[in-house]
Parts: sequence; C-alpha cells; structure tokens
Amino acid sequence: MNAALEKKLKTLPRSPGVYFHRSKSGEIIYVGKAAVLKNRVRQYFQSSKDFDVKTRALVDEIHDTEWLETESEIDALFLESEMVKRYMPRYNILLRDDKSQTFVRIDMKSEWPYVSFTRNPADDTATYIGPFYNGFAVKKALRYLRKVFPYYTKAPAGGRPDLDIHLGLSPRPDITSTEYKISLKKLIKYIEGGRITITKEIEKDMKRAAKAQEFETAAQLRNKLGYLKELQRRIMFGDKEFLDISKDKALGSITELLSLSQPPKRIEAFDISHMSGTDVVASMVVFTNGVSNRSEYRKFKMTKQRNDDYENIYETIFRRFSEKNIQAWGMPDLLIVDGGKGQLSSALDALEAREVTVPCIGVAKREEEIIVHQTRSHIADTYLKHLVVNPIRGVSVIPSRYYYEVNLHVGQLNAGTHSKNLRGGVTDSPYEDVTKLIQRMRDEAHRFAVSYHTTLKRTRQTKSKLEDIPGIGPITRKKLIQTFGSVRGVAAASDKDLIQAIGADKAQKVKAHLSTL
Repeated sequence: MNAALEKKLKTLPRSPGVYFHRSKSGEIIYVGKAAVLKNRVRQYFQSSKDFDVKTRALVDEIHDTEWLETESEIDALFLESEMVKRYMPRYNILLRDDKSQTFVRIDMKSEWPYVSFTRNPADDTATYIGPFYNGFAVKKALRYLRKVFPYYTKAPAGGRPDLDIHLGLSPRPDITSTEYKISLKKLIKYIEGGRITITKEIEKDMKRAAKAQEFETAAQLRNKLGYLKELQRRIMFGDKEFLDISKDKALGSITELLSLSQPPKRIEAFDISHMSGTDVVASMVVFTNGVSNRSEYRKFKMTKQRNDDYENIYETIFRRFSEKNIQAWGMPDLLIVDGGKGQLSSALDALEAREVTVPCIGVAKREEEIIVHQTRSHIADTYLKHLVVNPIRGVSVIPSRYYYEVNLHVGQLNAGTHSKNLRGGVTDSPYEDVTKLIQRMRDEAHRFAVSYHTTLKRTRQTKSKLEDIPGIGPITRKKLIQTFGSVRGVAAASDKDLIQAIGADKAQKVKAHLSTL
C-alpha cells in the first residue's frame, strides 16, 4: 500500500456505501459495497493469509480507492449492481462467475403471480429485475419486504390458509387478483428505486385511514412503515438516489469532452424498435447522476406505422418536449440518440420545432462513435477542436461536413451491433469510463424499446386469434390470458380448467375454434 492511499484510508467513514478500487492507470478494477465502509475497505489491507489467489492479485494491484456514501444500507446493492454493469471491472468478473448473478422474477401476466429467483432469465413475458451480484443479500431483503408487500413464493394451490398467511407474509385469503397485483407493482417499484415514493404513499394512506377512523388499517400501515425503516438498517440492499455526482469520473469526463457547463445530472437516451414498420415504438431511458433511474423511464407508441427511423425519432423527440411533458418530467441536461447522423439530424429538427435548447448527440452503431453536429447540437466544440489539433492516445476526433465523429476507443473492436462492451485492442483510453457509460445507456434504451415492441407484437398476435371467436368478448379474452398466460396456454388447457375459468358454454366455443388453428 502506498503512503497516499494509507493516509486516505484513515478518512474512511463508518457509514454504508459503495467503494471503487483503482489500478495505477486509474482503471476501476473492482466495485464493492459495505455496511460500514471503514471496516470493509480496510480489510483488504490487513493480513492476506486467508485470501485466495485472485483476491491477493486484486490487492496487489490496488493503487487508489474511492467511495460513495449512501443514506442507509438498503442503498448499497442497487448502486453496486449498477456500477458493476457500467464499468465491468476485471476483478468483479474474475471473483464472481456468471452463476452468482441473481434475478428476481415476477410473472405479472399470471392471475396470481409469485416471486422467485433465477440465474438464467427466460424469453417470456415475466418481469425480471437484476442482475444482482449478491444473491444472499437480495433474498434476505425480499424476505423483509414480504412483511410490507405480502407475496406468494409459489403458485397458490387454494385450500386452507397456510402459516405464511397467518404470519402476514402471503396475501390475505379475501384479496382479489387486482388488489394483489397492485401490491406487487409497489414491490417492483420499491426494488427498482422508488423507495421514497412508496414510503410517502404509505404515510399518506395511513393518515387518510386514521382520519376516517379506520384505526386497524392505519395500524397495519404504521407497521409497514416500521418494517421499511428496519429494512434500511438491516439489509445491504441498494438504490441510486444518493450518488455523489462530483466523484463520478465518467460524468466529469463527458463534461470535459463536450465542454458542458456542469456535469449532466439527468441524461435521457432514446431508441426505436419495430419489425418492418409494424408495432413501432420508442424508448426513453433516464440516468440520474450517471445511474439508471427506472422510475423515470417512458415509452412511446408511434402514431403512424412506418419503416422510417428518421421520422420515428422526430416524432419521439417532438412528443417528449411537448409543454405537458416538460412540466411533468422536467428538462434533461443531455440527450443521447441511438443512431448516426440521420437520426441525430431528425432529433435536432424536432428540438428546433419545439424551440428547445438541449445538448444532443448521437451514437452510431457500427463503430460506436459519438456524433456531434458542429452548430446544432448545442454543444461548445472548444475541447473537440483541441483534440483535432492535439490528438491523444486511444481517441480520434474527425471533423467532417457539419459534424464531429468522435471515437473514444481507437483500436478496440466491436463485438456486435449491440455489444455490451468493446473487445480487444487498446484499453488505456482516458475516456474509457465515458465509453462504458454511453454503452450502458444505449444498451438500456435498446432493451427497453425491444421489450415494449415485443409486448405489443404479442398482444396483437393474441388479439387476432381470440377476437375471431364468436361470442367471446374483451373481458373473457382478458380473463383467458390472465389465467393461462397466452393463446398457446389457452389451447393446451383442459376442458375442466376452461370451464372453471369462463363457464361451459364459452369454453366449448373457445376449444372448438382453437382446435381448427
């Protein structure tokens, strides 16, 4: 351990947070979380006799350590997970194989969804949250959250109430499917970062119940608030609400690169998804202080079905900056459009039509270059001009007609159109953190857009088959899908199950029609 690091470690706080180990070159080589930063980080520099070979190699390479304090232990896991996904540190990969990644799975399409864990998300309609890199902490946290948002851990079989119901861990027997799903949506919102919003909602409901003299309900809500506070103290879970933006290297670097007046606190990334001009949708993902803010994500269904990404991105940006949406969502500090010069130009046209001034760049898929319009991107090109005249290793800035083409990873190869990271070649670019942050946002925008497109496509395919059945209305169709999950599930259902779900007469019509397909 060098003298500067030894001196720095003496200032470690006793609060929870996330820490970053850096190599001599400044590369982030490991991201971890801690209930008490002072205790956890110093453990790396005590006796190494109990360390395995990989951990000893990590410690030998640590040149500097930084940390971010969080408000409570519950903030640590989400923030750690987000930072690992962004930076892909070498030793996080070496010390944790793929099997350690855990996803929370909730199939909201089922009539009675249950919460489970998996290491391999399937291509189905279920909601997957993650990955998380500490399965034990996630499962422990979900056990505590179950006191606040009771849920099933397996498909309910009916019959007598079990022990979980008596303990308040499973939904009460008289709850409806709709009420249960509302509770599950709150659970999902909480896991994805809406802790403060959910807490305020529970407090408001508690006060409303007390005012209406519904004291038993108010007491139950008071207990839920108590459980949430207990969870913050006891579980190493995490959020992204308290990231210290001044310590984020990627945000600092992108501020320098684009000559922004200050680090971008809110970045919005957009992407389009469709299949030959059908089920055309767009996604807007939001990164607050450099970390994904899922509660702010938005999706757009295009008003026209067209195989024209330029027109689609124009409509998306034009709608995003309507007066109503600006008031509801606020203004971003930076826009990122997935696409090259054409998509960027369309986005800038929409901004100008709305008379909105926001820094806006494109990310070209083929070479993963940043595209900046020299005059219309609302970005001062002072530093880009400097890099044209004074190039640095790993970075290339080429001024073409009207645009700057910025390659922050010269020598690295792209593994695919939407690769998670560039592969091979030089790795000492001073803007590697910026590259990974932009890739993370671009990939998240793509994932969110494809997810919405797939949902619309499946809905359309489902409707086209069930809507042709005489005597089967929208309410019955909805109940069939909620009960059996898909048209295929309806077709495979037994006569007994169909009759139980929708009655004998309608079951006969459904079975007769689907048997001819």
